[in-house]
Amino acid sequence: MIVVIGAGVTGLAAGLALARRGRSVCVIERHARAGQEASTHNSGVIHAGLYYPPGTLKARLSVEGRERLYAFASAQGVPHVRCGKLVVARAGEEAALDALLARAAANGAQLDEASPAFVRQREPAVASSRALWSPDTGWIEAEALVRALERELRRHDGILLPGTPVEGIDPGTGGDLVVTTPRERIDAGAVVNAGGLWADEVSRMAGGEPFRLYPCRGEYAELAPAARHLVRGLVYPIPHASGHGLGLHLTRTLDGAVWIGPTIRYQEDKSDSERDRLPIEAFLEPTRALLPAVRLDQLRLGGSGIRAKLHPPTDRFADFLVRRDARNPALVHAAGIDSPGLTACLAIGEHVASILLD
Repeated sequence: MIVVIGAGVTGLAAGLALARRGRSVCVIERHARAGQEASTHNSGVIHAGLYYPPGTLKARLSVEGRERLYAFASAQGVPHVRCGKLVVARAGEEAALDALLARAAANGAQLDEASPAFVRQREPAVASSRALWSPDTGWIEAEALVRALERELRRHDGILLPGTPVEGIDPGTGGDLVVTTPRERIDAGAVVNAGGLWADEVSRMAGGEPFRLYPCRGEYAELAPAARHLVRGLVYPIPHASGHGLGLHLTRTLDGAVWIGPTIRYQEDKSDSERDRLPIEAFLEPTRALLPAVRLDQLRLGGSGIRAKLHPPTDRFADFLVRRDARNPALVHAAGIDSPGLTACLAIGEHVASILLD
């Protein structure tokens, strides 16, 4: 039996990849339902692989994962669209666009110069001095993706135990691990740590190597229904100068809503995504950088979520942690899965399976 801890999209995808290979798999989730944290509290964007340093897992698994995700969503009837996105620059940011073009090419991701006429046709209300077009970027309904992964896991005889917190992970016999829950003890030949924000605590519980995850809150606003016509697709600015995110962007969903965000705030609490929410006024100027005509009365507060970052606010980048634990070879980490984790989930799952079985 292989035990996967965490039933977000990463854990479900890892469990599915193992179950498809005929392995006995049990996915354990502390919440009453799968996918209740970062998996369904994000922009839902399918990333093309533009932003990440070449050669990193984020770059490779984003490019691989997007095609796996499009194919899976089509086969499983998960609402999605390969709609493309504009990346727009203001005056003085043109050099950053050139750098982004070079990085996308190094990653094998298509990114093209967008003419002013193309931008006006696609997004007439968006301001830019220059823009790029990513044809392979898209959007997926994250909640439906979670349900499809859960359904496929069970169809391949995988077990999902929701409402089941892990109380202990102890050495077993012959290098195995014993996972203790309030109801039972499970003998595990291997444990996959897909614990999201709590993956560092799972590693510590299992006697694995120490690492720290930094909770980073992202908050959203929305356009009021009467203003949704201002945005037709996905519009991104040049990536955030801090390196901590891709900047406050515009996301049009399949039901016509337009999300604005996410913001970026490091915090200590891994659970609190609502206390001290930003006022709606904080979204006005960042939104106007993309949509000059927007008014304050056209904005509404939206959702929020917390992603798990492997680097503190003083650093700019950390790659996914997907490998065997350095101390305990029966433990495989799938940790620090922030963006582009949703895009890469199926590729991460395959990578985890190859680590364990190949």
